[in-house]
Amino acid sequence: MSENYQLLERLQLVLSALERIPARFASIKAPSDFVASESGLEHMDSICMVLIAVGEEFKKIDRMTEGKLFAQYPQIEWRGAIGLRDVLAHGYFQVDPEQLYNSTRFVSIVFLY
Repeated sequence: MSENYQLLERLQLVLSALERIPARFASIKAPSDFVASESGLEHMDSICMVLIAVGEEFKKIDRMTEGKLFAQYPQIEWRGAIGLRDVLAHGYFQVDPEQLYNSTRFVSIVFLY
């Protein structure tokens, strides 16, 4: 399997994962909705898992391309996405619902329009 094919496959996995976020976020109208019910917590858990997986893939892609792919798109906050993964993975029980809401809202807007 060629490196280009592997890269394309990884990017498609990331896109597919990110495209699931708007549906999981649709019923969340305020940051407090994440912690107000069992359903909200399930949405928070699933969104966090997607963001963790995406951040991890970005790390792998960056290593795989020796930083060259992301350097072509400096307008995108690649380090922020990777950093978000680290924050969620290592401090999951300290996730701030408002910060998650704002991050998720941004992802949802991007994929809905």
